[in-house]
Amino acid sequence: MMISTRGRYALRLAIDVAKQGEGGALVTMRQVAEQEGLSVKYLEQLGAALVKAGVLKSIRGVSGGYLLARPAGEITAGDVLRATEGSCAPVSCVDDASACPRSDECVARTFWHGLDKTIEDYVDGVSLEDLVKMK
Repeated sequence: MMISTRGRYALRLAIDVAKQGEGGALVTMRQVAEQEGLSVKYLEQLGAALVKAGVLKSIRGVSGGYLLARPAGEITAGDVLRATEGSCAPVSCVDDASACPRSDECVARTFWHGLDKTIEDYVDGVSLEDLVKMK
């Protein structure tokens, strides 16, 4: 499984909002773009997906910006990745058995489910709070 730039940049965006927004300060996409070296336009697209998923809140207006929708300890890397990548499943049959005509008799399907569970447990076990503290 390969996480795209969409998922990687969204995670950087969420971590940066968590860092810069400590104490409830609003964070602009321009601030994140400068900090992370990313395009404002691309960050705005990612921000919209994260707002829709309930990870970020957007405040409009001249002094507007973004902030976390919940405390950083309650938002996981998995929340961010699923908002931008969709499923983190390593193969399509994990989410949809009909994606493979052999899924009922596939000897490897149990392995794929185990790998998916390991990935999900890991990404859901790391919060934005944890990521802010890392480095």
